[in-house]
Amino acid sequence: MKRSMSSKAIRLTSHPSSLDSSVQLFKLEDVDPGEADPSRTLRRSKRVKLDKDGDGALIQDLEDTVPPTASRKPKAAPTSPKKQKAIPQALDKPHPPPSNWKEVYDAIAEMRSRVTAPVDTMGCDMAQRNETDPKNKRFTTLVSLMLSSQTKDEVTDAAVNKLREAIGGTLSINALIAANDSVISEAINKVGFWRRKSQYIKQAAQRLRDNFDSDVPKTVDELCSLPGVGPKMAFLTLQSAWKINVGIGVDVHVHRITNLLKWHKPPTKTPEETRLNLQSWLPKELHPEINHLLVGFGQTICVPVRPRCDQCTLSSNSLCPSAQKVVTSKSRKSLVMASSSGPKLEISVEETSLLTISKYDPQSPSDPPAKPA
Repeated sequence: MKRSMSSKAIRLTSHPSSLDSSVQLFKLEDVDPGEADPSRTLRRSKRVKLDKDGDGALIQDLEDTVPPTASRKPKAAPTSPKKQKAIPQALDKPHPPPSNWKEVYDAIAEMRSRVTAPVDTMGCDMAQRNETDPKNKRFTTLVSLMLSSQTKDEVTDAAVNKLREAIGGTLSINALIAANDSVISEAINKVGFWRRKSQYIKQAAQRLRDNFDSDVPKTVDELCSLPGVGPKMAFLTLQSAWKINVGIGVDVHVHRITNLLKWHKPPTKTPEETRLNLQSWLPKELHPEINHLLVGFGQTICVPVRPRCDQCTLSSNSLCPSAQKVVTSKSRKSLVMASSSGPKLEISVEETSLLTISKYDPQSPSDPPAKPA
């Protein structure tokens, strides 16, 4: 039976539970208007909300238990999404250029001209080669960069090609949005963090369709507003997709090698610190090529584990302060083969091994990581 509303006032009273004295029970009671204290009179709760806390106990939320004469505070307006901070473009105080940087840079470029690295044939700028529509070319470049994080170029290139075929033969924004999530995941499941990246590229495609006229934006800040896109990807996307040169894309190779060369004083701790330092002194016309140059150098000669300093002209010309000495040692082993019906046959085997003696400072952040990047 529904209780009829009356003019009587109500009040909230409490008493200890008969089962547990530490628990207080609350009860609403009718109060005669003549006895009620207006300053302590409470309104009847509009609703009673039952929920469960972490221990499974019921929690009773009594709402609107405020004096009828009290003024209500207006509800706070919903806050707008936090505005993304702009990507810094320059240092307040430029970093001084290293004294012999041009000689070192030219030596690396000469070594790179004699060897083909994975980035040369399977880097992000090559991902668009199988697309014809300009928008699809730009979108493919972005997708390739989003998939490339902590993944080898060979694996990224294969994933991009597999994704293209899985969604209909062209890597377009609309085709990716229309594709089933499981199809995307199956195509890219060889890249690092593929579950998260499959969500990111789908969400990024939707953002591009809704906010950027189904095309890749032309600014770093807009690119970094997309899920899964950081400064390195943004700068490289602009350079490769739009031929816009506004900064340097710094990945683990660029960060690692420039610290090995002691181009940063003090050594930088993050790729963003490295980027700002380099941008402050490296000539702007070299900004688009330094990533490609050092990535290939880091993939073929200055590798993260056991760098091939014996093949590097920087080491032989005393241009690298972090060069390691590589010593060749030989050992001889004898294998004896016996036969019941014939003479013993002894075979000598000579083994050659390389012993690398490191000159790295164990306390320096420029030391190579324990695992390949």
